[in-house]
Amino acid sequence: MEERTALLLGEEGVARLRAAHVILFGLGGVGGHVAEALARAGVGQLTLVDADTVAESNLNRQILALRSNLGQPKAQAAAARVRAINPDCRVQPVEMFYLPENADSLPFDGADYVVDAVDTVTAKLEIITRAQAAGVPVISCMGTGNRLHPEMLRLGMLSKTSGCPLARVMRRECRARGLADIPVVYSEEPALIPRPSDADPAPGRRAVVGSVSFVPGAAGLILAGAVVRAIAKA
Repeated sequence: MEERTALLLGEEGVARLRAAHVILFGLGGVGGHVAEALARAGVGQLTLVDADTVAESNLNRQILALRSNLGQPKAQAAAARVRAINPDCRVQPVEMFYLPENADSLPFDGADYVVDAVDTVTAKLEIITRAQAAGVPVISCMGTGNRLHPEMLRLGMLSKTSGCPLARVMRRECRARGLADIPVVYSEEPALIPRPSDADPAPGRRAVVGSVSFVPGAAGLILAGAVVRAIAKA
């Protein structure tokens, strides 16, 4: 399985990946593609964290979502897919919504990299805070919803981002907490305004975000590429 990868990363790079442990938070449109790419790259241990279940609304963009697994926990669906791709990968599915009040139950000790592919600012800040406290490299994904142009995705440092409202909030909150700068994937494409829909929420509820198959997936692959290169020292 690793023969073609070794042609680019070398046997030493492949060995580093095989020995690596990555914790991935979020298994939706972005995170599912991260899990897929890390499994195919030969990462030896994956902890996959998500409290959600596969829903019909996920079918348009989430690589884990199939008609056959609707209602299944995403962590379990991701673990099954990883094992089908790479049986040698040690996979730990964790069904939890990561927040400050339960973060102690999932320590980062022994991890080589942490990937944040969740949606909420509170969870993102807790992931980054805990990773930096543990001395583990962390990368985060900013907003990919309401966008149509994957070619406008960028990999850069959070402090240098532009054009992304979520990144603006994260810059402010990370500065306020004294957190170090981190690599992120973000889009320079201005977010579109979704068209009216029957799925629009009731007053006071969170707005429904428009999505397509190719923007979140591309962001996930960029995240995974950054992690693989860092671990393999490529």
